[in-house]
Amino acid sequence: MGRTSTFLLSAAAAVLAGTMPALSAWQPQKPIEFVATAGPGGGTDNLARAVQNIITKHKLTEQPIVVVNKGGGSGAEGYVYGKASAGDPYKVIFGTSNAWQQPLVSKVAFNYTDLTPIAAMAQDEFLLWVKQDAPYKTAGDYLKAAAAGEFKMGGAQSKDTDEVLTRMIEKVGKVKLTYIPFKSGAETAVQLAGGHLDSHVNNPSESLGQWRGSTQRPLCVFSPKRLPQGPKVTATEGWGDVPTCVEQGLDIKQYEQPRTVWLPGKVTPEQAAFYVDLMKKVQATPEWKDYIEKTSQVDTFLTGAELEKFIKEDLERIKQVAGEQGWLVK
Repeated sequence: MGRTSTFLLSAAAAVLAGTMPALSAWQPQKPIEFVATAGPGGGTDNLARAVQNIITKHKLTEQPIVVVNKGGGSGAEGYVYGKASAGDPYKVIFGTSNAWQQPLVSKVAFNYTDLTPIAAMAQDEFLLWVKQDAPYKTAGDYLKAAAAGEFKMGGAQSKDTDEVLTRMIEKVGKVKLTYIPFKSGAETAVQLAGGHLDSHVNNPSESLGQWRGSTQRPLCVFSPKRLPQGPKVTATEGWGDVPTCVEQGLDIKQYEQPRTVWLPGKVTPEQAAFYVDLMKKVQATPEWKDYIEKTSQVDTFLTGAELEKFIKEDLERIKQVAGEQGWLVK
Protein backbone atom coordinates (compact mmCIF):
# COMPACT_ATOMS: atom_id res chain seq x y z
CA MET A 1 0.00 0.00 0.00
CA GLY A 2 1.40 3.45 -0.96
CA ARG A 3 2.16 6.20 1.56
CA THR A 4 -0.71 8.38 0.21
CA SER A 5 -3.26 5.59 0.68
CA THR A 6 -1.96 4.89 4.16
CA PHE A 7 -2.34 8.58 5.11
CA LEU A 8 -5.89 8.78 3.77
CA LEU A 9 -6.96 5.65 5.63
CA SER A 10 -5.38 6.92 8.84
CA ALA A 11 -7.05 10.31 8.43
CA ALA A 12 -10.43 8.70 7.81
CA ALA A 13 -10.02 6.54 10.90
CA ALA A 14 -9.13 9.61 12.95
CA VAL A 15 -12.23 11.45 11.72
CA LEU A 16 -14.45 8.49 12.63
CA ALA A 17 -12.82 8.32 16.04
CA GLY A 18 -13.41 11.99 16.57
CA THR A 19 -9.72 12.76 17.10
CA MET A 20 -9.40 15.32 14.33
CA PRO A 21 -11.76 17.60 12.38
CA ALA A 22 -13.35 16.31 9.20
CA LEU A 23 -11.24 17.04 6.12
CA SER A 24 -14.21 18.78 4.48
CA ALA A 25 -14.92 21.17 7.41
CA TRP A 26 -14.92 24.77 6.18
CA GLN A 27 -12.24 27.14 7.49
CA PRO A 28 -11.78 30.84 6.60
CA GLN A 29 -8.97 31.48 4.17
CA LYS A 30 -8.78 35.28 4.31
CA PRO A 31 -9.39 38.15 6.78
CA ILE A 32 -12.80 38.40 8.44
CA GLU A 33 -14.84 41.59 8.85
CA PHE A 34 -16.99 42.08 11.95
CA VAL A 35 -19.74 44.60 11.19
CA ALA A 36 -21.19 46.42 14.21
CA THR A 37 -24.64 47.83 13.39
CA ALA A 38 -24.15 50.79 15.74
CA GLY A 39 -21.67 53.55 16.43
CA PRO A 40 -18.40 53.18 18.36
CA GLY A 41 -18.74 52.66 22.11
CA GLY A 42 -22.29 51.29 22.09
CA GLY A 43 -23.30 47.85 23.33
CA THR A 44 -23.20 46.28 19.86
CA ASP A 45 -19.75 47.71 19.15
CA ASN A 46 -18.54 46.56 22.58
CA LEU A 47 -19.74 43.01 21.85
CA ALA A 48 -18.06 42.84 18.44
CA ARG A 49 -14.76 44.05 19.87
CA ALA A 50 -14.96 41.75 22.89
CA VAL A 51 -15.49 38.74 20.59
CA GLN A 52 -12.68 39.94 18.29
CA ASN A 53 -10.25 40.24 21.22
CA ILE A 54 -11.13 36.79 22.58
CA ILE A 55 -10.74 35.09 19.21
CA THR A 56 -7.40 36.82 18.64
CA LYS A 57 -6.04 36.07 22.13
CA HIS A 58 -6.96 32.39 22.00
CA LYS A 59 -6.08 31.98 18.30
CA LEU A 60 -9.52 30.51 17.57
CA THR A 61 -8.96 31.24 13.87
CA GLU A 62 -5.77 31.83 11.94
CA GLN A 63 -7.27 34.78 10.05
CA PRO A 64 -7.12 38.42 11.25
CA ILE A 65 -10.37 40.16 12.19
CA VAL A 66 -11.23 43.82 11.74
CA VAL A 67 -14.25 45.58 13.28
CA VAL A 68 -16.10 48.20 11.22
CA ASN A 69 -19.06 50.35 12.30
CA LYS A 70 -22.08 50.67 10.06
CA GLY A 71 -24.72 52.18 12.31
CA GLY A 72 -26.44 54.57 9.92
CA GLY A 73 -30.22 54.47 9.65
CA SER A 74 -30.57 53.06 13.17
CA GLY A 75 -28.38 50.11 12.20
CA ALA A 76 -30.03 49.48 8.82
CA GLU A 77 -26.74 50.36 7.09
CA GLY A 78 -25.05 47.29 8.56
CA TYR A 79 -27.90 44.92 7.75
CA VAL A 80 -28.23 46.22 4.17
CA TYR A 81 -24.47 45.72 3.84
CA GLY A 82 -24.95 42.16 4.98
CA LYS A 83 -27.78 41.60 2.52
CA ALA A 84 -25.62 42.95 -0.32
CA SER A 85 -22.86 40.52 0.68
CA ALA A 86 -24.95 37.40 0.03
CA GLY A 87 -22.79 34.30 -0.14
CA ASP A 88 -19.81 35.97 1.56
CA PRO A 89 -18.84 34.14 4.79
CA TYR A 90 -16.23 36.77 5.63
CA LYS A 91 -18.80 39.36 6.73
CA VAL A 92 -20.11 38.76 10.27
CA ILE A 93 -22.86 41.14 11.37
CA PHE A 94 -23.34 42.00 15.04
CA GLY A 95 -26.70 43.43 16.02
CA THR A 96 -29.66 43.13 18.34
CA SER A 97 -33.37 42.48 17.97
CA ASN A 98 -33.43 45.47 15.59
CA ALA A 99 -32.55 42.97 12.85
CA TRP A 100 -36.18 41.81 12.87
CA GLN A 101 -37.82 44.82 14.52
CA GLN A 102 -36.71 47.49 12.05
CA PRO A 103 -38.43 46.05 8.97
CA LEU A 104 -41.61 45.98 11.03
CA VAL A 105 -41.59 49.69 11.83
CA SER A 106 -39.48 51.37 9.13
CA LYS A 107 -39.21 51.23 5.36
CA VAL A 108 -35.77 49.66 5.14
CA ALA A 109 -34.12 47.75 2.29
CA PHE A 110 -33.70 44.49 4.18
CA ASN A 111 -35.48 41.88 6.23
CA TYR A 112 -33.94 39.59 8.79
CA THR A 113 -34.74 36.69 6.47
CA ASP A 114 -32.14 38.12 4.05
CA LEU A 115 -29.49 37.09 6.59
CA THR A 116 -28.32 33.82 8.12
CA PRO A 117 -28.82 33.76 11.91
CA ILE A 118 -25.84 32.41 13.85
CA ALA A 119 -26.66 33.01 17.51
CA ALA A 120 -28.02 35.23 20.25
CA MET A 121 -25.11 35.33 22.69
CA ALA A 122 -26.38 37.44 25.58
CA GLN A 123 -29.39 39.25 26.94
CA ASP A 124 -28.58 42.85 27.84
CA GLU A 125 -30.37 44.65 30.64
CA PHE A 126 -31.80 48.19 30.57
CA LEU A 127 -31.65 50.80 33.33
CA LEU A 128 -33.18 54.22 33.85
CA TRP A 129 -30.29 56.72 34.12
CA VAL A 130 -30.24 60.35 35.26
CA LYS A 131 -27.54 62.96 35.69
CA GLN A 132 -25.45 62.53 38.84
CA ASP A 133 -26.73 65.75 40.41
CA ALA A 134 -30.39 65.23 39.45
CA PRO A 135 -32.72 65.80 42.43
CA TYR A 136 -34.67 62.53 42.04
CA LYS A 137 -33.55 59.57 44.12
CA THR A 138 -36.07 57.00 42.88
CA ALA A 139 -37.99 56.16 39.72
CA GLY A 140 -41.10 57.40 41.50
CA ASP A 141 -39.46 60.81 42.05
CA TYR A 142 -38.47 60.87 38.38
CA LEU A 143 -42.02 60.15 37.20
CA LYS A 144 -43.45 62.91 39.40
CA ALA A 145 -40.95 65.41 37.99
CA ALA A 146 -41.57 64.23 34.43
CA ALA A 147 -45.33 64.67 34.87
CA ALA A 148 -44.77 68.27 35.94
CA GLY A 149 -42.35 69.29 33.17
CA GLU A 150 -41.01 68.58 29.69
CA PHE A 151 -38.46 65.78 29.99
CA LYS A 152 -36.07 64.71 27.24
CA MET A 153 -35.25 61.02 27.01
CA GLY A 154 -32.26 60.01 24.89
CA GLY A 155 -31.68 56.66 23.26
CA ALA A 156 -29.78 54.74 20.63
CA GLN A 157 -31.60 54.94 17.29
CA SER A 158 -35.27 55.53 16.56
CA LYS A 159 -38.18 53.09 16.70
CA ASP A 160 -35.73 50.62 18.23
CA THR A 161 -35.47 49.00 21.66
CA ASP A 162 -34.69 52.25 23.52
CA GLU A 163 -37.66 54.10 22.05
CA VAL A 164 -39.95 51.11 22.59
CA LEU A 165 -38.99 51.12 26.27
CA THR A 166 -39.48 54.89 26.43
CA ARG A 167 -43.04 54.50 25.14
CA MET A 168 -43.67 51.77 27.70
CA ILE A 169 -42.46 54.11 30.48
CA GLU A 170 -44.83 56.79 29.18
CA LYS A 171 -47.78 54.41 29.21
CA VAL A 172 -47.10 52.83 32.60
CA GLY A 173 -45.93 56.03 34.29
CA LYS A 174 -48.62 58.23 32.73
CA VAL A 175 -46.07 60.81 31.55
CA LYS A 176 -45.03 62.34 28.24
CA LEU A 177 -41.36 62.20 27.25
CA THR A 178 -39.64 63.76 24.24
CA TYR A 179 -37.51 61.01 22.73
CA ILE A 180 -34.25 62.07 21.04
CA PRO A 181 -32.36 59.39 19.08
CA PHE A 182 -28.57 59.18 18.77
CA LYS A 183 -26.26 56.83 16.88
CA SER A 184 -25.25 54.82 19.94
CA GLY A 185 -25.67 54.44 23.67
CA ALA A 186 -22.20 55.91 24.12
CA GLU A 187 -23.24 59.12 22.37
CA THR A 188 -26.43 59.21 24.43
CA ALA A 189 -24.42 58.92 27.65
CA VAL A 190 -22.25 61.88 26.62
CA GLN A 191 -25.37 63.97 25.98
CA LEU A 192 -26.76 63.19 29.43
CA ALA A 193 -23.44 63.99 31.09
CA GLY A 194 -23.46 67.35 29.31
CA GLY A 195 -26.93 68.20 30.62
CA HIS A 196 -28.63 68.03 27.22
CA LEU A 197 -30.98 65.25 28.34
CA ASP A 198 -32.94 64.44 31.48
CA SER A 199 -32.53 60.66 31.21
CA HIS A 200 -31.77 57.66 29.06
CA VAL A 201 -32.22 53.87 29.25
CA ASN A 202 -28.74 52.64 28.39
CA ASN A 203 -27.49 49.11 28.92
CA PRO A 204 -24.96 48.70 31.76
CA SER A 205 -21.89 48.57 29.50
CA GLU A 206 -22.86 51.79 27.71
CA SER A 207 -22.74 53.94 30.85
CA LEU A 208 -20.30 52.03 33.02
CA GLY A 209 -17.58 54.67 32.62
CA GLN A 210 -19.96 57.56 33.29
CA TRP A 211 -21.27 55.97 36.50
CA ARG A 212 -17.72 55.31 37.60
CA GLY A 213 -16.82 58.90 36.68
CA SER A 214 -19.79 60.33 38.63
CA THR A 215 -21.49 62.07 35.71
CA GLN A 216 -24.66 59.93 35.83
CA ARG A 217 -26.26 57.23 37.94
CA PRO A 218 -28.88 54.50 37.52
CA LEU A 219 -32.20 54.86 39.31
CA CYS A 220 -33.51 51.37 38.61
CA VAL A 221 -33.15 48.27 36.42
CA PHE A 222 -35.95 46.79 34.27
CA SER A 223 -35.52 43.29 35.65
CA PRO A 224 -37.69 41.06 37.87
CA LYS A 225 -34.82 40.87 40.38
CA ARG A 226 -31.72 42.86 41.18
CA LEU A 227 -28.65 42.20 39.06
CA PRO A 228 -25.75 40.08 40.31
CA GLN A 229 -23.46 42.14 42.53
CA GLY A 230 -20.21 41.68 40.64
CA PRO A 231 -17.32 44.06 41.30
CA LYS A 232 -18.02 47.56 42.67
CA VAL A 233 -18.47 50.20 39.97
CA THR A 234 -18.08 53.18 42.28
CA ALA A 235 -16.35 53.25 45.64
CA THR A 236 -19.54 52.13 47.38
CA GLU A 237 -21.95 50.66 44.78
CA GLY A 238 -22.18 47.89 42.21
CA TRP A 239 -24.88 46.65 39.83
CA GLY A 240 -26.52 44.58 42.57
CA ASP A 241 -27.21 47.73 44.57
CA VAL A 242 -29.49 49.17 41.87
CA PRO A 243 -33.17 48.62 42.79
CA THR A 244 -35.61 47.12 40.32
CA CYS A 245 -37.95 49.60 38.67
CA VAL A 246 -40.94 47.77 40.15
CA GLU A 247 -39.47 48.31 43.64
CA GLN A 248 -39.49 52.04 42.92
CA GLY A 249 -43.00 52.36 41.52
CA LEU A 250 -42.37 51.93 37.77
CA ASP A 251 -44.26 48.74 36.96
CA ILE A 252 -42.25 47.35 34.04
CA LYS A 253 -41.06 44.00 35.35
CA GLN A 254 -38.63 42.99 32.61
CA TYR A 255 -37.11 44.41 29.47
CA GLU A 256 -34.06 42.86 27.84
CA GLN A 257 -32.30 42.98 24.48
CA PRO A 258 -30.60 40.04 22.77
CA ARG A 259 -27.11 40.50 21.32
CA THR A 260 -27.18 38.73 17.97
CA VAL A 261 -24.71 37.49 15.35
CA TRP A 262 -25.49 36.98 11.66
CA LEU A 263 -23.92 36.02 8.34
CA PRO A 264 -25.16 37.21 4.96
CA GLY A 265 -27.72 35.06 3.21
CA LYS A 266 -26.79 32.23 0.83
CA VAL A 267 -23.78 31.02 2.79
CA THR A 268 -23.32 27.26 3.03
CA PRO A 269 -24.41 25.22 6.07
CA GLU A 270 -20.74 24.38 6.68
CA GLN A 271 -19.81 28.06 6.80
CA ALA A 272 -22.65 28.86 9.21
CA ALA A 273 -21.67 25.86 11.38
CA PHE A 274 -18.11 27.17 11.60
CA TYR A 275 -19.31 30.46 13.12
CA VAL A 276 -21.78 28.78 15.49
CA ASP A 277 -18.91 26.65 16.78
CA LEU A 278 -16.60 29.69 16.91
CA MET A 279 -19.05 31.67 19.07
CA LYS A 280 -19.48 28.67 21.39
CA LYS A 281 -15.70 28.58 21.83
CA VAL A 282 -15.73 32.30 22.62
CA GLN A 283 -18.37 31.75 25.31
CA ALA A 284 -16.25 29.05 26.95
CA THR A 285 -13.36 31.43 27.70
CA PRO A 286 -12.72 33.20 31.02
CA GLU A 287 -12.57 36.52 29.13
CA TRP A 288 -16.17 36.08 27.98
CA LYS A 289 -17.28 35.38 31.54
CA ASP A 290 -15.43 38.53 32.63
CA TYR A 291 -17.12 40.54 29.85
CA ILE A 292 -20.56 39.27 30.91
CA GLU A 293 -19.89 40.08 34.57
CA LYS A 294 -18.51 43.57 33.95
CA THR A 295 -21.37 44.51 31.63
CA SER A 296 -23.98 42.80 33.85
CA GLN A 297 -25.53 40.87 30.97
CA VAL A 298 -27.28 37.50 31.06
CA ASP A 299 -25.20 34.78 29.42
CA THR A 300 -27.22 32.77 26.91
CA PHE A 301 -26.81 30.95 23.62
CA LEU A 302 -29.70 30.56 21.21
CA THR A 303 -29.20 29.14 17.74
CA GLY A 304 -31.18 27.19 15.16
CA ALA A 305 -34.82 26.44 16.00
CA GLU A 306 -34.53 28.00 19.49
CA LEU A 307 -33.45 31.33 18.03
CA GLU A 308 -36.14 31.25 15.36
CA LYS A 309 -38.79 30.63 18.03
CA PHE A 310 -37.46 33.55 20.11
CA ILE A 311 -37.56 35.87 17.08
CA LYS A 312 -41.16 35.01 16.25
CA GLU A 313 -42.32 35.52 19.85
CA ASP A 314 -40.47 38.85 20.09
CA LEU A 315 -42.03 40.03 16.82
CA GLU A 316 -45.48 39.50 18.30
CA ARG A 317 -44.58 41.59 21.37
CA ILE A 318 -43.18 44.41 19.25
CA LYS A 319 -46.21 44.42 16.95
CA GLN A 320 -48.38 45.32 19.93
CA VAL A 321 -46.28 48.35 20.96
CA ALA A 322 -45.66 49.42 17.37
CA GLY A 323 -49.38 49.18 16.60
CA GLU A 324 -50.22 51.41 19.58
CA GLN A 325 -47.68 53.99 18.39
CA GLY A 326 -48.79 53.85 14.74
CA TRP A 327 -45.33 52.68 13.64
CA LEU A 328 -46.27 49.57 11.69
CA VAL A 329 -45.19 49.72 8.05
CA LYS A 330 -48.16 49.23 5.73
